[in-house]
Amino acid sequence: MQLGMPTLIENKTLEDNIALCSSLGLKFIELNMNFPEYQVDELEKTDRLIEPAEKAGIYYTIHLDENLNIADFNPLVSEAYLETVRRTVEVAKKLLGLRDRYGDPAQPITVNMHMHHGIYITLPDRKVQMYDRDFDTYRNSFTVFRGKCEEWIGDSDVKIVIENTEGFREYEKKVIVYLLESPKFGLTWDIGHSIAACEQDVPFIKEHQDHLIHFHIHDGSDQPPKNHLALGDGKIDLKDRLELAERLNARCVLETKTIEALKKSVQWLEKYKDV
Repeated sequence: MQLGMPTLIENKTLEDNIALCSSLGLKFIELNMNFPEYQVDELEKTDRLIEPAEKAGIYYTIHLDENLNIADFNPLVSEAYLETVRRTVEVAKKLLGLRDRYGDPAQPITVNMHMHHGIYITLPDRKVQMYDRDFDTYRNSFTVFRGKCEEWIGDSDVKIVIENTEGFREYEKKVIVYLLESPKFGLTWDIGHSIAACEQDVPFIKEHQDHLIHFHIHDGSDQPPKNHLALGDGKIDLKDRLELAERLNARCVLETKTIEALKKSVQWLEKYKDV
C-alpha cells in the first residue's frame, strides 16, 4: 500500500514538502492546486517538479482546485475549468515516469476532483439546487467532460478520481455513475469527510468500490463533526478502512493539515503495522 502526504501550508516550498515526505518514509506528495504555487502554469514547469523528486526518490499525484466547476452555467467559466483539467492531465502524463520508478506501476496517477454543488435558491419552505432543477443541462456538461477527458488521457495511465466531501447530492450521484462507466474515472474515499457527514456516502461508495483507487486517510468524528485529525485522535474504524485500501491496492494520502499531525499519523501507522 503506497502512503503519501498532502501539500502542507506550513511548508513554504516544494522542497520543504519533499524533505518532510522523504524524512517520514512516505512515497508521494499530492500537489494541491488550491495553493498559488501549484497553479497549472507552475505545474507545467515539470523539470522543477521532477528533478528534486528524483533526488528524494518520490513521485506525485495532483488535487484539482476545489472550486473547479465544469458544469458552471457561464460558458466562459466552464471553459476555463475544462482547459485547467486538460493542462493538468498533460502534467500528470509527464509525471508518470516518477511513478514508474518510485511508486507502484499498478496504480494510475490520480487527478483528484471534488463535485461542485452549484448554487441554490432559498424558498420559504425549501432550498432548490439549480443543478437539480436544470439536470439535463447539468448532465450534458458531464457528457462533454467525460468525452474530453477520454480524449486528453488517451492510453496513458492517468485517472480522474472523484472525492466525497460533505455528502453527494442525488443529481451528483447520477453523473458520477455515468463518469464511472468510463475507464478514465475512479473514486476517492475521504474517510474523514465521510464520518463528518455521518457516513451518508458509504452505501454509494461501497456499491461502486470496484472503482475505488484512492483514499484520503485522516481521523475524524461525527459529533461534533471533525476531520483532518491525526490518526488515533478521532472515532473512525481506521483498521477497517486501511484493510479495504490494502485489499483494493489503493493509494492513500495521509491528509492531515499540520506537520505535527502528519508525524503523529505516521507513528500511529508504524504501531498499526506491528500489531
